Amino acid sequence: MKNVTINDILTCTGGTLLCGDADMKVENLSTDSREIGASTLFVPIVGANINGHDYVKKALMAGAVATLTAEEEVYDYWLDNHAGDDRTFILVDDTTDAIQRIGKMARLKLSVPAIGVTGSVGKTTTREMIAAALSAEKKVYKTDKNYNNWLGVPLTLSQMTDDDDIAVLELGLNVRGELGLISSLTNIETAVITNIGVAHIEFYGTQDEICKEKFTVTNGFFEENPNEKMLYLCGNDPYLMKHKAECGYPVTIYGSRDNADYRAVNVHSVNGKYRFDLYIHGEYRLTATLSVLGEHNVLNAVAALAIADRYGVDLDKAAEKLEQFTGFKNRLQRYDYKGAMIIDDTYNASPASMKAGLDVLCSMEYKDNNGRRIAILGDMFELGPDAPKYHYEVGVYAASKPFDELILIGENAMEIKRALMEAGSMKSIYAFADKNAITEALKKELKDGDIVYIKASNGMKLHDITEGLING
Repeated sequence: MKNVTINDILTCTGGTLLCGDADMKVENLSTDSREIGASTLFVPIVGANINGHDYVKKALMAGAVATLTAEEEVYDYWLDNHAGDDRTFILVDDTTDAIQRIGKMARLKLSVPAIGVTGSVGKTTTREMIAAALSAEKKVYKTDKNYNNWLGVPLTLSQMTDDDDIAVLELGLNVRGELGLISSLTNIETAVITNIGVAHIEFYGTQDEICKEKFTVTNGFFEENPNEKMLYLCGNDPYLMKHKAECGYPVTIYGSRDNADYRAVNVHSVNGKYRFDLYIHGEYRLTATLSVLGEHNVLNAVAALAIADRYGVDLDKAAEKLEQFTGFKNRLQRYDYKGAMIIDDTYNASPASMKAGLDVLCSMEYKDNNGRRIAILGDMFELGPDAPKYHYEVGVYAASKPFDELILIGENAMEIKRALMEAGSMKSIYAFADKNAITEALKKELKDGDIVYIKASNGMKLHDITEGLING
């Protein structure tokens, strides 16, 4: 944060200065007492299993110049035991509300244009691809780590500076109302919604309701110049197209269908890399090649090129940057193991992303395609009471795909097996109760030219299989 003082913190939070210098500048926010930088304000967050107020002393001893507190006795304890210390204490009603107000205040001090990216599947990859495309001609700030929720977004906003030309912010959704809340902090002028899946459907009931919630990303479109805002929607998604007229802002469509303003045409694979022609409003513009795996990433690339075009970036240079993008850990990451290819896609999973991953497995070209294609699938979380149904649907899809072997782990994953058995699939199917046993089986059975695709929700920790192969 630049040019932010304790007075600014008091004003935006409505807090009370218990002690300290109101004119002192604060440059950083931290909710982790182990991560205290220069001129840091510590914010103790109260969660279900931890109370950050227990770490106020540790944060101050580590060098924090100020702290918020919603528990006045924390200040009393410090005062009794550290007489003469000039650290600043600010009393607020709620530290979570306070950090969100601080994030918004810090954002409003900046003139950097910002893009918000959300969606049920692929928002992190889309964020990265947009940032890559823009980086062809601009200095880009982007969401760090997985800072896309009610706590991470304020921290992200506090780290932005006017040294950047543009920002790309990932905005997540876990519970009802969260996306609209965090969007309202951001002052974005452009937003991208990648798709509407069934992730978190346990909180919403239907995909139509999820779609309506995703449209609250426009809460980040502050009131000035509403006609200059722009919402980018994937034209391949039926729910986004069904509800697009409800957003209340100008809309641009991207995708691979006839309805797209920015459209991928002639999508095909060349030596394992996807290539497509980009048409803008029906006119050919360029041919792009992607290094990142997965045909579904063509849609993310089109979104990135559309955003680059909006901000005046040379599209040929943007396409070159996209070709250099190879993804990141646990998201379709490729590893070699004794002549076999391991595709680790274990960061997270939903029905849509699992089906897309199977498409990746079946489309890969490797060593004259003489090896087996093996899918390792585990449970998908946060699907509510219909979780068995969604796993079964993946199984129905898997039954139609040309891969050879299926390895399953997890209670709901057995519904995938049931679907294949009922479809009369001739694939070899194996069920395991332990991921270490899967690793050991692969070490014995994998052959030169095999391709292994691994996918499940992050909580299944199937990345351990990859680690066990590569490092074991």
